[in-house]
Amino acid sequence: MSAPALERPADGPVDTAALQQQFDAVIAAGHRIEPRDWMPEGYRKTLIRQIAQHAHSEIIGMQPEGDWLLSAPSLRRKAILLAKVQDEAGHGMYLYSAAETLGADRADLTDKLITRKQKYSSIFNYPTPTYADVGVIGWLVDGAAICNQVPLCRSSYGPYARAMIRVCKEESFHQRQGYELLMTMMRGTPEQRAMVQDAVDRWWWPSLMMFGPPDDDSPNSAQSMAWGIKRHSNDELRQRYVDMSVPQAEVLGVTLPDPELALDPATGRHRFGAIDWDEFKQVISGSGPANAERIARRRAARDDNAWVTEAATAYAAKHAADAA
Repeated sequence: MSAPALERPADGPVDTAALQQQFDAVIAAGHRIEPRDWMPEGYRKTLIRQIAQHAHSEIIGMQPEGDWLLSAPSLRRKAILLAKVQDEAGHGMYLYSAAETLGADRADLTDKLITRKQKYSSIFNYPTPTYADVGVIGWLVDGAAICNQVPLCRSSYGPYARAMIRVCKEESFHQRQGYELLMTMMRGTPEQRAMVQDAVDRWWWPSLMMFGPPDDDSPNSAQSMAWGIKRHSNDELRQRYVDMSVPQAEVLGVTLPDPELALDPATGRHRFGAIDWDEFKQVISGSGPANAERIARRRAARDDNAWVTEAATAYAAKHAADAA
């Protein structure tokens, strides 16, 4: 549901107080802000930061599973994995387009990613040494993404919310693909089952970190929630994810690597152990197991394919000139 905010007048002085009042009323009513609507500069910058980080995560997120495209054990598994990696590229494009409606430049966002002035999700800085990682990423990582992103379909910024509808549908399919792969492996040999359990042991805690720091150490969450960009706090989403994952792990037949994990009968929620936030800070700051490799590949992809961008830009300019 959308209701246009008060637009900046074409001529004459700008009544910022009136514009802010109308913006606040739109947010309070649960309506959408659209690109041509007036918005506070802080709201615009916050959206660019969040959407860019989300887009970067989708693009960088192609790499861990992309490493297995040539080594997947069958043509069917290769096709499934290729389709998923292509989906992630599409998600990044949707999100960069949403950021552009706020005045951001896609090339500039890429430069900021490569120079580490903007971040991406910490989860993609972990290696994928076995094929079971592909399934566990589908189950745990995409499951965390769904838990985090479904509420964004109701984000207060229209282009972001609409992009997330398609992204979430495809992420749900990715999670089912990952879970189906793991179920197949768990019906296989003891070595395959051990491989799945090892991957779960390595990915569980980083998946919990995906939701960001705890609420009392998250500098942007409160304001993002006040603006309706986010709908739930980091800790609330993390708890939902744990409660969702425990029964899935039981069906799968794996053990989540947390000796403190237990159902609280009083609340119906699962208690879980302490997260290593020092590890999170180290990875998000650029010192994780695969940070340097991820950024180096992204830089090479940009530089090695610059001629494609230049050719497409020249063609578009010529086409526009011919049509004028």
